[in-house]
Amino acid sequence: MPKLGESIMEATVLKWHKQVGDTVALDETLLDIATDKVDSEVPSTSEGILEEILCQENDVISIGSVIARIRDNAEESVPTLIPTKQPTSQAIKNKIEESTDLGLIGVPYQPSGYTNDNQRDTDRFYSPLVMKIASTEGISLSELEKIKGSGNQGRVTKKDILDYLDYNIRNGNTGGLSNQYQGELQRPSNGFLNGNVSAQEFPIPENVEIIEMDRMRKLIADHMTNSLRTSAHVTSFAEADVTNLVLWREKNKKQFEKREGEKITFTPLFIEAIVKCIKNFPILNASVVNDKIIIKKDINIGMATALPNGNLIVPVIKNADQLNIIGLVKQVNRLAGNARNGKLHPSDTKDGTFTFTNIGTFGSLMGTPIINQPQVAIIATGAIKKKPIVIETEQGDSIAIRHMMFVSISYDHRIIDGGMGSRFLEAFVKTLEAFPQDMPL
Repeated sequence: MPKLGESIMEATVLKWHKQVGDTVALDETLLDIATDKVDSEVPSTSEGILEEILCQENDVISIGSVIARIRDNAEESVPTLIPTKQPTSQAIKNKIEESTDLGLIGVPYQPSGYTNDNQRDTDRFYSPLVMKIASTEGISLSELEKIKGSGNQGRVTKKDILDYLDYNIRNGNTGGLSNQYQGELQRPSNGFLNGNVSAQEFPIPENVEIIEMDRMRKLIADHMTNSLRTSAHVTSFAEADVTNLVLWREKNKKQFEKREGEKITFTPLFIEAIVKCIKNFPILNASVVNDKIIIKKDINIGMATALPNGNLIVPVIKNADQLNIIGLVKQVNRLAGNARNGKLHPSDTKDGTFTFTNIGTFGSLMGTPIINQPQVAIIATGAIKKKPIVIETEQGDSIAIRHMMFVSISYDHRIIDGGMGSRFLEAFVKTLEAFPQDMPL
């Protein structure tokens, strides 16, 4: 499994494009994998015959692990199939004890010291972390199989089993949770059982359509709810007169596209203004770790991008403060295009320090964006509309038709007070309004 980014430690196998015995060319795609948000292709690092596949689809594999073997001499040996024999319970126990990361391998559930009444096999797989919690809390196999999993392919996650335990504790079905897992029950139970409990608590009405969330939507949902639990969200609003910016773009967009081969949108212009403001308000380019404020020296701007399937991804423009407007345009277009075509590299979505979202693209006037953790602020721009506005001049007030836009900023009230957040927003508005119409490209 190749290195996929500075902070990425594992990936999920989505699909093998080659089977045991197939001929593989150098740099030919072997398999598709997924990290937190991005799906990627893994090319072969050598050519030959695919002799052995060491992991299955939907397995979660650590970076650097051997996932396949390719024989470069077709005459040496016969391809080896994946062993189908299931490991014994003792082998599983030994594997858990040896593992340094309990979340990386999926094996059949077998709690240590527990004998299943029926001793029956199960096709359902559980991670060692789930197995360890179940063993510690005395959850039997038959009981574990009733828990509805929210993970990939319906697998039971740590959250699912802790929510199940929380439900039993609150309803007096158990004596309590072991000290090892106290304090980890942060979410209310939401229909975590496959059986009667979820049906009784959350009856499904007739004449409805039920749609399973895909993997990315589940990740987005978890990321957003986690952000609301983590940060004290406050949102401030302002209105900006972006007439100068609109007229400048209209004047230069055809010439720019002809010269650079790139279309210029409002996004790079907004990002340029954000960068200027961050330099004056560095605390908004920060993270909170326990009781410490970590102010980032790099300015890496994430831009929320809608995908064709309705999901959302946030590619990151690294060192945006070192790019001029032409560089920003090219980076914005490249990342947006790669996002929509499924060509983003996992590192393209990492290390963001501040996020921008243009909800005006879809006609919205304003919104209350959710902070992209572990950042502390996010700016949203609404749709640009022509409005009659009172203009103050030396000759007195007058009414003029101007291009107006609402902007909003959500910020983490743990470290950013209303005054600071509002001053940053005011600086952003003034930067947009002062956009020079004669700025050369």
